[in-house]
Amino acid sequence: MSTFPGSPDTPGASPDPGASGASPEPETSGASGASSGASGASGASGASSGASGADAAVDAPNLDFAGTTPYEDYVQADVLTHLQHLRSDDPGEMVFLVTTQVMELWFTVIVHEWETASRALREDRVPVAMDALKRSVRELEALNHSWHPLAQLTPAQFNSYRGALGEGSGFQSAMYRRMEFLLGEKSASMLVPHRGAPRVHAELEKALHEPSLYDEVLGLLARRGLPVPAAVLGRDLAKRYEPSPEVEAVWAGIYADPDQNGELVRLGEALSDVAELVWRWRNDHLVATRRAMGAKTGTGGSAGVAWLEKRAQKNVFPELWTARSHV
Repeated sequence: MSTFPGSPDTPGASPDPGASGASPEPETSGASGASSGASGASGASGASSGASGADAAVDAPNLDFAGTTPYEDYVQADVLTHLQHLRSDDPGEMVFLVTTQVMELWFTVIVHEWETASRALREDRVPVAMDALKRSVRELEALNHSWHPLAQLTPAQFNSYRGALGEGSGFQSAMYRRMEFLLGEKSASMLVPHRGAPRVHAELEKALHEPSLYDEVLGLLARRGLPVPAAVLGRDLAKRYEPSPEVEAVWAGIYADPDQNGELVRLGEALSDVAELVWRWRNDHLVATRRAMGAKTGTGGSAGVAWLEKRAQKNVFPELWTARSHV
């Protein structure tokens, strides 16, 4: 039974519209109004559709360029993605080559950061140096993650394209060598492989004779009145940095009084973050190589794993580690 008032099923309601004096015309008028409303709604819908089209036109990106896209002009993606000249038919070589090229790009960024930090330290702008070091920590983390695609290569997989590498080896990387020089790991013999590339050789020779990042740190400590030995400050910059008991004592004193030396403690910790990630990089390289080729001679003629093991045992910024035993 309907509960709407005035419906035929409601008690006391008349089925004859005339019985209640009601005229049927308003119903027709109502229908017309409904039709008019529908027409109005249709008009509103059309207006909405037009507005939507206008918005879409406004939101659409520009797709028409006279030449190459601004993105391509800036990133040079076409150049980057056509630098992969494979030397074997093995599908795994592409992963190996691209991963190595990505590592080279990270080396370039990290060298930029450490050179920025070195200049800032030379000018006593410690906050600027700290910003660059902190960025380099995130970049080193990304660099270390680059090992993941190669971390589980089996000997058979690596052998399928290893012969195509010839005598090519990572220790021949000029940009990685610049990283090592900035860490104080200097060696003039490492310029020899690059004699056939004049620009690269000149850049490396310049880096060999410039202060390392750590040299700039020690210079800053000396200007702050800390007793960094003159022999350390005046050392031959083209030689590998050797640990100093006096520098160790300086760092121990800094860490023993963090309230007085807050900025230098933070600098020391940023350098320690860098050093730790460099150590992890070397160990990841060692493990990946051990899995892929065991104790075989390296592609560049090195002792392979034995050479990498020796490298992995060395700490950069050595006194920052040994000083902690005296705090």
